[in-house]
This record gives sequence, C-alpha cells and structure tokens, in this order.
Amino acid sequence: METQRIIEFPHRNMDKRPRKKPRLTWDMPPPPPPPLPPPKLQVLPTMYCSQEVGNGVVANHAYPSMFYRGMPRNGSPPWRPDDKDGHYVFAVGENLTPRYKILSKMGEGTFGQVLECFDNEKKEVVAIKIVRSINKYREAAMTEIDVLLRLARHDVDGARCVQIRNWFDYRNHICIVFEKLGPSLYDFLRKNSYRSFPIDLVREFGRQLLESVSFMHDLCLIHTDLKPENILLVSSEFVKVPDYKFLSRTTKDGSYFKNLPKSSAIKLIDFGSTTFEHQDHSYVVSTRHYRAPEVILGLGWNYPCDLWSVGCILVELCSGEALFQTHENLEHLAMMERVLGPLPPHMVVRADRRAEKYFRRGARLSWPDSSTSRESMRAVWKLPRLPNLIMQHVDHSAGDLIDLLQGLLRYDPAERLKAKEALRHPFFFTRDTKRYVLVKLVYCYVRISTVWKRGRIGGETSITAVGGVAGSPVVSLVLEYFFKPLSSRFKTSTGAVECGVNKNLGLVLAGIPSV
Repeated sequence: METQRIIEFPHRNMDKRPRKKPRLTWDMPPPPPPPLPPPKLQVLPTMYCSQEVGNGVVANHAYPSMFYRGMPRNGSPPWRPDDKDGHYVFAVGENLTPRYKILSKMGEGTFGQVLECFDNEKKEVVAIKIVRSINKYREAAMTEIDVLLRLARHDVDGARCVQIRNWFDYRNHICIVFEKLGPSLYDFLRKNSYRSFPIDLVREFGRQLLESVSFMHDLCLIHTDLKPENILLVSSEFVKVPDYKFLSRTTKDGSYFKNLPKSSAIKLIDFGSTTFEHQDHSYVVSTRHYRAPEVILGLGWNYPCDLWSVGCILVELCSGEALFQTHENLEHLAMMERVLGPLPPHMVVRADRRAEKYFRRGARLSWPDSSTSRESMRAVWKLPRLPNLIMQHVDHSAGDLIDLLQGLLRYDPAERLKAKEALRHPFFFTRDTKRYVLVKLVYCYVRISTVWKRGRIGGETSITAVGGVAGSPVVSLVLEYFFKPLSSRFKTSTGAVECGVNKNLGLVLAGIPSV
C-alpha cells in the first residue's frame, strides 16, 4: 500500500496521521534497490597506519597495509583480550589480519613477540614484530619505525640493517613487518653448545658489524643495544664440520662436530633503543654485559658506547662466552679491572654521585667489600687478562685481534677507536696480501704520528714519549724505506724518531683514506 508520509508529527492535531489508501489487486510493491558495489581498495602512495575497528572492518579506508585485493572480509581472528602483560593472544594457523597468516612464533622479548607470517599479497614469508599494548612500548615502537624508515632511505641495498616491509596499528598493537632473516649469533652459539666461531668468521662478522655501526653513526644514530641477540644471520643454512678442539675430550652434548653458517652475511636488528644524537640521553643504556664504563660511572655517553659493545661482542664470538657475566655494577667494574687493568683516575674523579660509593679514597675500587659473596669473588678472579683470554682461543691473528680489542675496549671514550678507524685495522686484512703489509705499516705509522702530535710541548716537535714503538730500529727502518721518498725531512735521533712525512700521501700509498 502507498503511504502518505508527513514531515512533522504535531502533538495538537493527531488527525494528520498517515492514512491508508485502498490497495488494488494489481498494485505491487516497488522492487528493492540493487545492492551497492563493494568499495574499491584505495592504493595510497606511502605507508599508512590503519586501525582495525571490530572484526575485519576498517575505519574510513581499506589500507593496503592490512588488506589485499580479493581477500575475504572476515579474515581476521575473533577479538580476544590481551594477556596480563599486554601481549597479543594468537593461535598458530589463523590470520593476524586478512593479509598475514600466522605460521609460527619466532621469539618473545620485553617489547612483545615476533611471529613468522605469510604475506598473502606478496606471497612471501615475513617476520612481524607485535609490540605490547602498553604506552611506553608503543612509543618506543614508533621511534623504531622512524629510525627504520630513515635507514631504509639511505641503505638502498639493504645490506647493513634489517629492512622494514610495512607497519600498522592492529587492535592497539603496533605491528612492524620485516624481511625474514636467519637466527641470531647468540642463538647460533647456544644451539652449538657455545662453541666459538673460527677466527675468519669472527673477522668477517666484525667487519660487517663495524660497517653497520659506522653507517648508523654517519646518520647521527646511536644504537645503544648492540649484542649477539640483535645481530642476525641472513641465511639459516649451516654445515656440520669436525671440531678439532674437542676430538681428545668429550663435549657437553657428546658431539665431536659443530655447525658453521654457510653464509657469513649478517644484519643489525632491534632499533627500539636507538637514539638520535640531538635527543636527550637516558641515564642507563645497553644490556648489562655490553655496557660501557662511562655509562656505569654516570659520565654521559655517545657514539663510543657502541664501539665498547662491539669489542665485547668480538670477544664473545671468538671465545663462546660473554666477557663480563654479571648483573651488578661493582662486580662489573671489578671484572673490567681484572681483564683490562685499573680504571683511569680522571674518570673516577668525575664519576656520578651514584657511582662514588664504588670507590675508596685514592680512586681505588672498593672491591671486595664486606657484602661481596664468595661466588662473586670466584667469578672475578677466574678472569684472565685480555691477551691471555684471546690466545686461549685464537691460534693465528691473535696479535692483531688483541690490538684491535684493546683499541675498542679503552676506558676513556675519547681514546676509544671510532668505527671507521677500526675498519682500517690490520686485523681485517689477510696476511697473504700486499695490502695487509701496507696497511700494517701505515697503521704503525699513524700510531706513531698520533703520539707524536700528543707529545708536542711548547710548540716544539718532540715524540720522545713514543717510547718503544718509535724507538724501535725496525720501525725506523720501515719508515725510512717506505716513506723517505715522500717526506721532506726524515732523521733519527737517540731514542726517538722525527719525521715530516706527508700523512695523507703516505695513506694514499696504502689505498685507504686518511685518519
């Protein structure tokens, strides 16, 4: 029946209600309107954050970050509450979103979880980091996204750091999609019964790690959390080889073989703690075992804290165990002094009030004290000096590696090697090449020149403080043989060497940039 509709429904005149019209037999109701076509997916020019509302319904736009063309609209799992710690609750085999299907759980940490997922749009396996639904972790995740996007803009080949594929906000969880990589160096060590890597692999890992750190420092970024857990192998493939060190005795797992990765390619991950140089720096950074002394003493920190972590990592890779296995500041400082010698007095004097309690008068470490346990004393006293520790695990190249580590593990951050300086160290060049010989000579020359410059007093050129290095007749002959044609003045004096070698020209001879 047809109905006469009215705009208003007045209260005074109730006679204006709709009146029914007699319906004829041939009157038929109008056909229902045709269904509206589904909205087309809007392809946006860049990455966008998309917030899911309800079950599979997206507010305002269907962003390509979560959905793909032709997908089922009910592809998301049922709505579940998070667990008590704010972790996302999932089931293997269901969809995280209609685009990503959960294959397995790869790991879990303080920040959240990492899931192995299949991308239905790209048809590839990816790793998705699902951050806990807690504000401070969400804010850290957004900072990490900013860092990842900045790294991606400058690292076109993606050879140094993990590549971000996508990101979105899903049920109050920041989700970051990464390329799928292999296990971390720590996981590889753990599954290998903590057997050390061969020195050639340590050399290659160290070179790539320093290149990544140098790349970040050039972008004014400080990682602040370098550790084997945050260094991933690109490939999961490995080979099983005999472990000649354990052929004469039984190992913990009863095996005389160890695994080695087929590929030495690695990438840095976990930029949630990365800090821009101009940002305010927190008081404490880095995981305990890889924390620099200036952080413990409250002296402030900057780029050199990453290089200290690199030194600790290299020791762990060639020995199989963390260098400083502790969870307490005083014990940590005692371990440092046991391995590297006493702390410099000028750093102790400037220590923060929170760190003053660790020292007696005269800048001596207050360890052991009345509260020190026997376990703590045994843990410290069993540590050897750094050269002895390295020579226990490295047969050849031990001298170059020890020299590199002593440069990376210097207490004073101002004297610590920079990433670019460490990459020019002779350890990263094989002994069977002429380039190694040239780099070795130039590195020795640069060290002499550095001490020479520091030894200038009252405008006079004096390098008597160089001591045994410059006074060595071998060094004198080497410098005279290689650099005399390039120098304007070269002469030897009693116990010292004075030379006017053109530094830049000498370094060009070795094919490396000047320091």
